[in-house]
Amino acid sequence: MEHILIPKERAKVLDLKTLKELRKKLKCKIEIRDANEIILTGEPYDEYNARNVVQAFGRGFTLNSAYKLLDDTYFFKYIDLRDMFRNKEQIKRLKARIIGESGRSKGYIESVSETEISIYGDTISIIGKVEGIGIAVTGIETLLGGGTHKKAYRLMEQARRKTEEEAR
Repeated sequence: MEHILIPKERAKVLDLKTLKELRKKLKCKIEIRDANEIILTGEPYDEYNARNVVQAFGRGFTLNSAYKLLDDTYFFKYIDLRDMFRNKEQIKRLKARIIGESGRSKGYIESVSETEISIYGDTISIIGKVEGIGIAVTGIETLLGGGTHKKAYRLMEQARRKTEEEAR
């Protein structure tokens, strides 16, 4: 049995129809308690997959994006900005740097790394293959560390080329 807390505004989206779809897709019994506590009951492997999908959904991904985690080649990673920065204004500014003007920076990171990124609350979450997550984290950490967008993009492109060369 797994217990997961997700933001209340995300839990509100889980209506009866959506829960029925989730139960079928995740092969687990799913209950919601106290408006945001999700309880998963099933086989250990199914619970593990369900936990990943529910956590990704709770971090702002659509269910269709979160369902990618049912494929063993996709993974979920999140960065909690509160672990790195204490100042709310600083976190807000850094999230804006990751998103970029009209979402261009986030979009570029997603396209180069072939991942999906969600910026929700004080977290930055990534769904993708291992190599892609590594590339995205390189760019995000560069921006969080104060590096320029140009530098972040260059480092990501270098990491992608290296990954492609190693795959050959």
